[in-house]
Amino acid sequence: MKKKIIFVFCLFITFFTIGKIVSNNAISVFKKNDTKLKTEFKDGDVILQTSQSQQCEAVRIATNSKFSHCGIIFNKNGKQFVYEAVQPVKMTPLEDWIQHGESNKYLVMRLKNASTLLNDKTLKNMKTYGLKFLNKDYDLYFEWSDTKIYCSELVWKIYKNGANIELCNLEKLKDFNLKNPKVKEILKERYGKNIPLNEDVVAPSQLANSNKLEVIFDNY
Repeated sequence: MKKKIIFVFCLFITFFTIGKIVSNNAISVFKKNDTKLKTEFKDGDVILQTSQSQQCEAVRIATNSKFSHCGIIFNKNGKQFVYEAVQPVKMTPLEDWIQHGESNKYLVMRLKNASTLLNDKTLKNMKTYGLKFLNKDYDLYFEWSDTKIYCSELVWKIYKNGANIELCNLEKLKDFNLKNPKVKEILKERYGKNIPLNEDVVAPSQLANSNKLEVIFDNY
């Protein structure tokens, strides 16, 4: 009986050790693949994540989506950055940007036929146009103007004005789910009783669902 118990214990330790090795190897392989994919991200790729804040939660609810923040990937001096509309609009190192999202999860999408449509001249136009927003304030009111700007508006306008490509149709604020209490709270805080229901809006969810983009990386 004693020998049997010892045998079972040794067997358990063996399986536990093997399982741990396999798990560590799997994580290692994932990290290597993840790193490899990051080196393959290109100028103009759209990147989305789930941010954590009261406003971001309201955005997810209103748009029925897990995505609440996005940016556009640009390479600069051999390094990758996410050009994003936060406070203020800025270039954020890719690795830092990823860590700001929930559980470091993110989605990267690329324009279909990007190798043809996004040539060097077009990408230069996109960057030149995009940089006009550098250091501008984040738009808490989601107005369709260039005075201030929010994340998905920045991406949409860079493609529209820099490459003459509309990634998706614009929606009206009233088209979203505004009945949820958390969404109502944010709207009341922002606008009081004067909610601009007919304001043109573009949300991260619309970019994620764009038929002009294709997924090249997704770790959700």
